[in-house]
Amino acid sequence: MQIRTPRPRGRLLAGVAAFAVLAGAGTWTAVADDSAPAVQREDRVHSMPGAEIDTSYFTSGGAGRRPAVLLGHGFGGSKNDVRAQAEKLARDGYAVLTWSARGFGRSTGQIGINDPDHEVKDVSRLIDWLAQRPEVQLDADGDPRVGMSGSSYGGAISLLGAAYDRRVDAIAPQITYWNLADALFPDGVFKKLWAGIFFSTGSTAAMGGTAPGGRPPAEPDTPAEPPAGDAPAGQAQADTAAPASAAAPVNPDGCGSFQPALCAMYERVAVAGKPDTEARKLLESRSPSAVGDRIKVPALIVQGQSDSLFPLSHADAMARTISANGAPVAVDWIAGGHDGGDRETGRVEARIGDWFDRYLKQDEGAGTGPAFRVSRTGGVDSTDGQALLRGAAGPAYPGLTDGARQFMLAGREQRFSNPAGGTPPAISAVPGLSGGAGALSSLGVGLSLDFPGHFASFESRPLDTATRVTGSPTIRVKVASDSGEAVLFGKVYDVGPDGRQQVLPAQLVAPVRIEDAKAGKEVELTLPAVDHGVDAGHRLRLVLSATDLGYASPATPATYTVSLAGQLSVPTAPAVRTQAAGLPWWVWALPAAGVVVAGALLLTARRRTVAPAPDPARADVPLEITGLTKRYAKSADRYAVRDLSFRVEKGQVLGLLGPNGAGKTTTLRMLMGLIRPDAGEIRVFGHAIKPGAPVLSRVGAFVEGAGFLPHLSGRDNLELYWRATGRPAADAHIEEALEIAGLGDALARAVRTYSQGMRQRLAIAQAMLGMPDLLILDEPTNGLDPPQIREMRDVMIRYAAGGRTVIVSSHLLSEVEQSCTHLVVMDRGRLVQAGPVAEITGESDTLLVTTDGEVPEPLVGKIAALPGIGSAARTDEGLLVRLDGATATELITELVRLDVPLTGVGPHRRLEDAFLTLIGGSA
Repeated sequence: MQIRTPRPRGRLLAGVAAFAVLAGAGTWTAVADDSAPAVQREDRVHSMPGAEIDTSYFTSGGAGRRPAVLLGHGFGGSKNDVRAQAEKLARDGYAVLTWSARGFGRSTGQIGINDPDHEVKDVSRLIDWLAQRPEVQLDADGDPRVGMSGSSYGGAISLLGAAYDRRVDAIAPQITYWNLADALFPDGVFKKLWAGIFFSTGSTAAMGGTAPGGRPPAEPDTPAEPPAGDAPAGQAQADTAAPASAAAPVNPDGCGSFQPALCAMYERVAVAGKPDTEARKLLESRSPSAVGDRIKVPALIVQGQSDSLFPLSHADAMARTISANGAPVAVDWIAGGHDGGDRETGRVEARIGDWFDRYLKQDEGAGTGPAFRVSRTGGVDSTDGQALLRGAAGPAYPGLTDGARQFMLAGREQRFSNPAGGTPPAISAVPGLSGGAGALSSLGVGLSLDFPGHFASFESRPLDTATRVTGSPTIRVKVASDSGEAVLFGKVYDVGPDGRQQVLPAQLVAPVRIEDAKAGKEVELTLPAVDHGVDAGHRLRLVLSATDLGYASPATPATYTVSLAGQLSVPTAPAVRTQAAGLPWWVWALPAAGVVVAGALLLTARRRTVAPAPDPARADVPLEITGLTKRYAKSADRYAVRDLSFRVEKGQVLGLLGPNGAGKTTTLRMLMGLIRPDAGEIRVFGHAIKPGAPVLSRVGAFVEGAGFLPHLSGRDNLELYWRATGRPAADAHIEEALEIAGLGDALARAVRTYSQGMRQRLAIAQAMLGMPDLLILDEPTNGLDPPQIREMRDVMIRYAAGGRTVIVSSHLLSEVEQSCTHLVVMDRGRLVQAGPVAEITGESDTLLVTTDGEVPEPLVGKIAALPGIGSAARTDEGLLVRLDGATATELITELVRLDVPLTGVGPHRRLEDAFLTLIGGSA
């Protein structure tokens, strides 16, 4: 169930009519480029009982028969999300069918979370259709050679498809679940944050009172007869000419397109804060685990290490079950996952292609890769800050307990409290906020927080040798609770030699609910499965916390007592070896030259990493840019920014202007330390900027919007963001930032109820946290209506009024003119002009005549009729007079003669006029 934001759906009658025409027919489109064979795409709507399923069918090449592949999409997405992969597989000789699941994209019907009676039967009907295609290879009459793949929600349907329809010949599920009840209710604890995001996403699938796909509500689905065991090939229900009105209605209770039983289940569990037996049964009945003994086809299982939604334990259960059924299995742990990070799309899709070549095309020469592979972080790319990955492989899947080593932990019996309401919560993985930090945990990067008095900790001695943890550590502990029940969150930190710096591998935590613990109870904790290297001299720290942000804790206060009852068992998977990095030819062919080059690189790198000393003379200058230059990637003579220099003073609101491609965004990214310049220097308050520079803590930024958790209030989002920075709460100045942003009572409401303007203001407030001395805003008025734009203008002016500095990049010239004091105009990467707004707009043949009082309209007409005057018009300040031959002196003489109450005369030109004049043809 990869969470994605639902896309807008068309509601025009013409669109609905065109959609209806496609049922039972198809439209063909050619997709090609100069370097690959053309791909033909046929878009078709299949009528199913209770829904109409929107599909695309891709083929390429000659008329021969070829295997077919079904590609599913993630939760909240549609068939369009897998189009690129479908086209690639089609070019590689497959017939590929993609579809939007019920309730998503342009497909109608209710979301059943891969209900066997609906979504799974839809798959069998699509396989029936493939069996009738002349391009598709058949194993028997009505039995096409077919594989299935997909991520998250689409990965689960590939597992279920193989279980319910024996015509499926190979699968490649990615970052998905085995038992959905275990995913959302691990060990009886409610995973409230992910569950809330999941149901919130599904609830918006049919906003506006129409069913997904823009159709009006109609009668509910009529369930088809469930299959009895494995359905015989070709016996699944075929396309049914269901009328368009058969689409399922939108639930009126705010649960969107979900089936009512799922809505009721979620609301019941969310209110109670813990799952009940019926909730578990409902989710288990729709999970691959319920029919795991039927999955007997080759399976490539791809699972994410940065994934608190569907952790590695789900892939382990898949692998063990399918292997026990006698089918070939390979397991691939990628770096990313639902929490972010590198999904390794290119490599993974290539491996899936090889897997299908071997088991669908039956190409004995196709390499399917190792039985087990894991991606490991081997450093950081200095050009873009991304983790560098290296593969490690083993001859067999090691499971989660292979090669266990025992570590003695020290620590007495400890008592701590479960706070009332579970607040404040400890922080581990935060969907949408962790941003894949787990992938960098091996480099000492991460986000975690435990509150004193709410956890117990036990620690090992410093490790004598480096240890690679690959799997799930386990430990026995004794737990007592004065309430009789305890909910604990276990995690193992990698603690540095100083004893203070600690990293939570992959940002993962394992929850456990312990019943009947009044008198104390021994339990074995299975901690999160990770792949993480612990250096020699580091310690392992076991933490058992009473709370976690992602989960529901008991609301009633309680006191827990925890003591150790065994050693920490750490799996090491000794047969899994990191692949050696290949060396360039000149390293082994020309060792002497290699030494010279390496030495030169070392010296260059050392010079680059040593930041210039701070300049005390510029300590009060918010920003000074000198000779800034950045070339386009792989280009020696094309520049994004070239020799840019300007200076910004305190209290200024600086507008950064330029046409598209002028280099504004590149300049801002260099200013924020996100990318390095090729030449030149940026100094903020006298300090040179480089990635991670401490002075960046004095800079706040709003660039391309902010990601908020929709079910949390505005205030909760801001407080969570600030806690994630690790800075003291007193330094946040939340109230001051909120007063400037002017959100008022909206702060207590869930962000999902916010208008676009309110979200923008909340994002600005987030950038203001800590009241940074320099605030950078990139297109802050995008998507706002005129009243909201005016409010945003006031926010910027109020912020700078306290002596702070604001830099705003915008295309709305009228707003820049009214809100900014100074301007920097760029074109083709170069500085065109910089200075006060009045100075840049001051050269014009139009004069502003300010007057003491309003000029009567008859008198305005006389002025307009004067010789050498082109026009005259009243404004709030007086008159705008356009000269057409007369001089300013002659105008003033005539105005005095006509007894106009003059107070001043000066040049006037709109910023738009000045801007277009400055950039010329670039407009």
